[in-house]
Amino acid sequence: MSFRNLSLGYVQMRCESDVERNISKAIDGIITAARKGAHIVCLQELFSTLYFCVTEDYEPFRLAEPVPGPTTERLQAVAKEYNVVLIASLFEKRAEGLYHNTAAVIDADGTYRGKYRKMHIPDDPSFYEKFYFIPGDLGFPVFQTRVGRIGVLICWDQWFPEAARIAALKGAEILFYPTAIGWADGEREDVKTKQADAWQTIQRAHAIANGIPIVAVNRVGHEGNLTFWGQSFVADTFGEILYKSPCDQEDIAIVTIDLDRTQSTRVHWPFFRDRRIDAYHDILKRFVDEERSTR
Repeated sequence: MSFRNLSLGYVQMRCESDVERNISKAIDGIITAARKGAHIVCLQELFSTLYFCVTEDYEPFRLAEPVPGPTTERLQAVAKEYNVVLIASLFEKRAEGLYHNTAAVIDADGTYRGKYRKMHIPDDPSFYEKFYFIPGDLGFPVFQTRVGRIGVLICWDQWFPEAARIAALKGAEILFYPTAIGWADGEREDVKTKQADAWQTIQRAHAIANGIPIVAVNRVGHEGNLTFWGQSFVADTFGEILYKSPCDQEDIAIVTIDLDRTQSTRVHWPFFRDRRIDAYHDILKRFVDEERSTR
């Protein structure tokens, strides 16, 4: 079963050190969105905790949990009661000393459909994710849910067109990006504007290049030396922004999209038809050295 007119929901929220309060707030947001008609609700990256990757510290490892596990079980009950598909990003403990940044997908009947493990792991000042997470090993799965086939990528994955392309080629009808991105304290105002514009532009480009709607769900608020810039948004197959949240406020959004536009867009802009799959071998290389390529 697939809904052609699909009501998308997301929860943009501030987090605090109390995990239970974060989870309860997220569940309240899910319920609010579901009562307003959302068929699917996406939560932001690592919604149950503060963004602990601002520093390298061993203490946050105690926050990790199995996926599926206690939090997914709670969300499964919510999904079933309110008949809503859920996407939830969590700190996954796979084994002792082995951790992932993971998004769980839960169907509207409460069934756990699977998980995506973040493939691209950043290592920048205030985003020390390589200290905490190993790269995903599940590839770029697509999940069949009651409302259709969805792809899920996480934050840093947003900057890589290959990830969006593979999910689209696997039949994803919509892409979700749980996110935690913000400005460092002391950043110049012009740089802030450029960063946020680039973040939005790259994702709109994924929507256009693949003829697929995208949903980016960012957190908001000040944590450590970062101010998360919010501005969660939904873009259609032409990259048009259908809705964008504020940069400094929590928000529970509902946006209705027409999935049949994907077929129409791809007929009129046949990028998939015209791809030269016979000529893309170099994309598998780390870098194309000019001297070697001419030999």
